[in-house]
Amino acid sequence: MKKLMLGNQAVARGLYEAGCRFVSSYPGTPSTEITEQAALYDEIYAEWAPNEKVAAESAVGASLAGARSFCAMKHVGFNVAADPIFTASYTGVNAGLVICVADDPGMHSSQNEQDSRHYAVAAKLPMLEPSDSTECRDFVAAAYEISETFDTPAVLRTCTRVAHSQNLVELHERDEKALKAYERNPRKYVAAPANAVLRHIEVEKRMDALRAFAETTPLNRAEMGDTEIGFVTSGTCYLYVKEAFPDASVLKLGLVNPLPVQKIRDFADKVKKLVVVEELDGVIENHLRANGIRVDAGKDIFGLLGELSQNKIRRAMGAALPAFDGYGEAVPGRPPVMCPGCPHRGLYTVLSKLKLTVLGDIGCYTLGSGAPLNAVDSVLCMGASIGMTHGFTKMLGAEAAGRTVAVIGDSTFMHSGITGVVNLAYNKSIATVLVLDNAITGMTGHQQNPTTGLTLQNEPTYPIRIEDICRAAGIQRVRVVDPQDMAATEAALKEELAAEAPSVIIVRRPCALLKYVKHNPPLSIDPDKCRGCRSCMKIGCPAIRFANGKASIDATLCVGCGLCEQMCKFGAFEHKEVR
Repeated sequence: MKKLMLGNQAVARGLYEAGCRFVSSYPGTPSTEITEQAALYDEIYAEWAPNEKVAAESAVGASLAGARSFCAMKHVGFNVAADPIFTASYTGVNAGLVICVADDPGMHSSQNEQDSRHYAVAAKLPMLEPSDSTECRDFVAAAYEISETFDTPAVLRTCTRVAHSQNLVELHERDEKALKAYERNPRKYVAAPANAVLRHIEVEKRMDALRAFAETTPLNRAEMGDTEIGFVTSGTCYLYVKEAFPDASVLKLGLVNPLPVQKIRDFADKVKKLVVVEELDGVIENHLRANGIRVDAGKDIFGLLGELSQNKIRRAMGAALPAFDGYGEAVPGRPPVMCPGCPHRGLYTVLSKLKLTVLGDIGCYTLGSGAPLNAVDSVLCMGASIGMTHGFTKMLGAEAAGRTVAVIGDSTFMHSGITGVVNLAYNKSIATVLVLDNAITGMTGHQQNPTTGLTLQNEPTYPIRIEDICRAAGIQRVRVVDPQDMAATEAALKEELAAEAPSVIIVRRPCALLKYVKHNPPLSIDPDKCRGCRSCMKIGCPAIRFANGKASIDATLCVGCGLCEQMCKFGAFEHKEVR
C-alpha cells in the first residue's frame, strides 16, 4: 500500500518500520511533526523533553538499555544537544541511535542559517541526507543499520523542503526488534579521560571503516547521462538538479559524512565539467578540493545564502529559464503578526508605552519586535533573554535596570530559562523577568510542555509551576498578572522595575487559539464616536482596519478581547448583543 506523506511523517513511519521503541524530542520547526507522528504508533514511546540536550541524553539512555532510539531537533537545537552527542560519538551505542536534525535554509522559521553537516564532521558521526519522503522512510532503516554495525549514533539531516513536501511512500510492516541485552562496560560508557583516550582510537577506526563503506553503499550512486556536465549533489538539491538538467550525469550522495573519495574521483573522470550543488556551505566542494578533485563550478556561482531552486540553478549555469507570464497582479506581503486576542499584545502595548528596553527570546512573542509595537530590542537564542538582561544591567547599573526587562515564554523558560533565573538570584542581579505563560508551546503548533500538565499523548501529568521554580531559585519577588488588564500590568511593571532586587512577573493568559478558550462576541465601532485618533491601531491587531479617517472592525477576525476598548478615550467601541 502507498500513502501520500510529508517528509516528517515518512521519517516517523521509518521509525515504526525499523523497530524504534523510544523517541524524545523538543519541538522545533521544521522537525516537529516527526515526533507528533511517531506518537501515533502504539509500539513507540514518544515524549516531549524540556530541551534538545535532555532529549538526546534520554535517547542515549534508551539505546544503552537496548532499545532502538531516536531524537529530532531543528538545526539550532543541535547546538543545545551538542554536548551529549559529541561524547556519545566516543561511547558508541548498544542498540541503534538515530538523531534527526532539520536545517532551515532560507530561515523560514529560524534566527540563522546553519549547515549541520559541520557537526557530523566535527563529532565524527555518519550523516545521511534524504531527498524526498520515500528516502526519509528508507534512510531511517539505513541509519539504524549503520548505527549498530559501526557502533555509533547516526545523524539524519533533512531540511524545510524535504520535511514539509509530500510524495507517495510505500508502507511496510514493522520489523520488531527485541531489546538488546545491556552489558555493563565502564571502559566503553564512562567518558572519563583515561577511557576516552582509548575510545578516540576506536572512533578513528570507525571513521576509516565508514569511509570504505561510503565507497560501496548504494546510498551514494552515479546516474550517468550526458557527460558534458556532471553534478555532485545531495538532499533536496538532487531533485532541483534533476528537474533543471534531466539529461545530465548526477552523482547523488545519500551518505554525506564521511564522503567517498574514489567514487567521486571516478565520476569526475567521466564528465567534462564537474559542478557541485549543495545548500548551504561548500562541504562537498571543500572535500573534493582537499582531495585534489577538480571542481569547475560550485559556491562561486551558487553562493552561500538561502535555499536553491530549479531556476536558481538554471540561472547560475547560464541556462534558459522556463517562460513565466507573472501572476497578473501584485501579490500582497503577509508579514507574521500576533493573532487577534493574543495575550502577548496587551503586554507589548504596555512595554511600548513605557519605552522600556526589552531583551526578548524565541517564540510567538518575538513578533513584538514588529510594527506598530516595535517593543523588542534584542533576540538571540532560546533562554538568552534572562542572561543578557543580567549582563546588560550589571554593566549599566541600577538606572538601566529600572527600564529594562527580559521577556521569555513558558516553554522557553522550561527549555533554558531556569538557569538564567538561578544566575539572577545567585549573583544578586537587579533585573526584571517577564515570563509570558500562554499555557502551550505556541509558535511550533501547540505542543505540550512541562507547565501544561499534559504529556505528548495528552495524558495528565504533574504540572510544573513557574512561580514555585522561581521562588526555589531564590527570587523573592514573584507575582502573576493578566496581560488583558493593561492598567494592572503597567502598575506591576512600574513597581517591580522600581524594586532594587531580582523579580519575576508571570504574565499569564492562555493562547487565543487553544480550543478550550472561549471568546467574546466581536466588538463594533460607533462611527459617530470614532475621532480617527488611531490609538486603537497602536496595538497592531489584524482585526482593526482604518479607512476614510475612521477605524472599523473585521467581525470575522475579532474575538472580543477588549484591548482596543482600553485604548480608546472616546468610548467608540461597542459590544454586540448576543442573540
